[in-house]
Amino acid sequence: MRSKLLTAAIAAGLGVASFTAMAATKTQPAKVTVDAATLQQLQAQLAALQAKVAELESKQEAQADAQVETAKTVNEVQVTASDAVAAAKKSSDKLSYKGVNLTLGGFLAAETIYRTHGEGADVASNFNAIPFKNSPTGHTAESRFSARQSRVSLLAQGDIDPNTHVAGYIEADFLGGAQTANQNESNSFNPRERNVYMTVDWDNPGLHLLAGQNWSLLTLNSKGITPRTEAAPPQIDAQYLPGFSWARQTQIRLVKDFGKQYWLGISLENPQTTFYVSPNQAKAPVQSIYNTPAGSGYDSANTLSLNHIPDVIVKFAADPGFGHYEIFGLGRAFYNRYNSGTGASNHNVYGGGFGVGMLLPLVDKVLDFQFSGMQGRGIGRYGSAQLPDVTFKPNGEIAPIKENMLLAGLTWHTSPDLDIYAFGGREREQKEDYTYNGVALGYGNKAYNNAGCDIEGGSCVGNTRQLWNGTLGFWWKFYQGKFGKAQFGAQYSHTVREAFEGVGGSPKAKEDMVFTSFRYYPF
Repeated sequence: MRSKLLTAAIAAGLGVASFTAMAATKTQPAKVTVDAATLQQLQAQLAALQAKVAELESKQEAQADAQVETAKTVNEVQVTASDAVAAAKKSSDKLSYKGVNLTLGGFLAAETIYRTHGEGADVASNFNAIPFKNSPTGHTAESRFSARQSRVSLLAQGDIDPNTHVAGYIEADFLGGAQTANQNESNSFNPRERNVYMTVDWDNPGLHLLAGQNWSLLTLNSKGITPRTEAAPPQIDAQYLPGFSWARQTQIRLVKDFGKQYWLGISLENPQTTFYVSPNQAKAPVQSIYNTPAGSGYDSANTLSLNHIPDVIVKFAADPGFGHYEIFGLGRAFYNRYNSGTGASNHNVYGGGFGVGMLLPLVDKVLDFQFSGMQGRGIGRYGSAQLPDVTFKPNGEIAPIKENMLLAGLTWHTSPDLDIYAFGGREREQKEDYTYNGVALGYGNKAYNNAGCDIEGGSCVGNTRQLWNGTLGFWWKFYQGKFGKAQFGAQYSHTVREAFEGVGGSPKAKEDMVFTSFRYYPF
C-alpha cells in the first residue's frame, strides 16, 4: 500500500516537471530552469503525501491487529464456552452437598425365568441343586417373573486435598428373602446389601485403601485393581455362570499402583466354610463341632462356621497397553473341635489356591475375550456353582476338597446398540473319600448309593463331580439419550451336573434355562 502511494506522488512530481520543460522548449529552447519556489512547493506536496501514507498504513496495521485480537478473543470465548458446557454436563451428572459429589446409579428390571427342571429359584440359579430324576421336580419345569434384580446405588466422593481423595459407595438390590417374602399376594421382597464400602486414595505414593463389603479381591477386574471395574460376565442370571470365581464380602484391602500400569494388592476377607457331611457321618469314630447356630443379627435358619482366621488374598495386575492381566493367591484356614471331655481340642487345617485372569480386546471396541481360572483346595465357596469346601476324615479332621474352575467367553459389540456374548464354564471337584470299618465317608465315595438317582422317589446320594455350562445371549440398547438408557436382553444356557460314580452308576442332570430382561438405567 505504501509503495503504491509513493509511486503516485513521484509520478505527480515528475508530471509537473515535464510539463514545465515542454512549455519551455516551445518558447525558449536554449535552457530550462525551475525556480526555487516551485521546487519547495513540490517538496512540500511530497512530504504531505508521505505523511498521509504513514497515517493510512498505521490505521491499516491497527485494523489488522484488531482483527487478529478479535479472532483470538472469539476463539477463546468459544473454547471457554465449550469447556463450560462440558463442565456443566459433567456437573449435572452429580449432586453436590457440602463439597461432596453424589452420583446416583442402578437400574429397574423386569425379568422372566424359564427352567426345564424346577430349582425353586428366583433369578439366581442354584446350579448344584439341579435335580436328578429321583426328585419330582426333576420332571417338572418352572417359570416365573421377577423384578428383584433391580438395583440402586449411591457414590459419594470428596477431595481432602489435590492428592488425597475419599469416597463411599453403597449398592443394593431386592434379592433378600425374609420369611414374609412369598409369591402369594404382596411379595414383600426386602432390600439386600451388595456392596457397602469406603475408599481413600493417595495419589503421590500410589496407595489405595478399601474397607467394607465389596467384590472379593480375587474377582477379575477390567482395569488395575480398582473398585467398580469388576468384570462379571454380561449374563442375566444373578448367580452368574459356573466357572466364574467371585464373592462379595466384608474386607480390608490395601493396593499399591506403579504408574497406574502395574498393581499389587492384599486383602483380609470375611471367612466362611461350606461343608459336605457324609450321610454316614454319625457312624464315624470321631464327631466334631464345626459350626454354630446363627445368633443375634443373623437368620436363625442359618449356621456359621467356626473360622477364626480371615481369608487372605494377594493379587498382581498389569495393564501393559494391550489387554488386562491378573494373577492371585488365596490362603484359607479351616477350624473345628473334636474328641470329648478332657481330650477335646481345637484343630486348624489350611487350604487355598491360585488363579489367573485376563481381558483382551481382540478387535478394538468390537470383540473382547475374557478368561479366568482358579485351582486349589477348599475353594468351593468362591465358585458360582457353590460346591463344598471341605468334608471330614474318620478321625474328625477337616479335609479340604480339591477343585478347579474355568470360565472363558467372547463379547461382540456389533454396534453401539447391540452386544452378543457366548461363554463356557466348568467347575470340577476331586473325590475326598474314606472308609472306616466298612463305612463309606467323605465326598465322592464310590460306595455311596446312587441306584435310585434315575427313579422317581429312589434313593440317591449323587455327590457332584463337575458342572459345566454353555451360555449365549445378547443385549439390545434400544434407547440411549439424555434420559438414560433402556435395553432388552435374552439369555439361553445349558448346564449339565455330573455325579461321582457310586453303587448304581454316575447320574447326570441337565438344565436348560431361558431368561429375558427389560432394564432402564436412568442415571
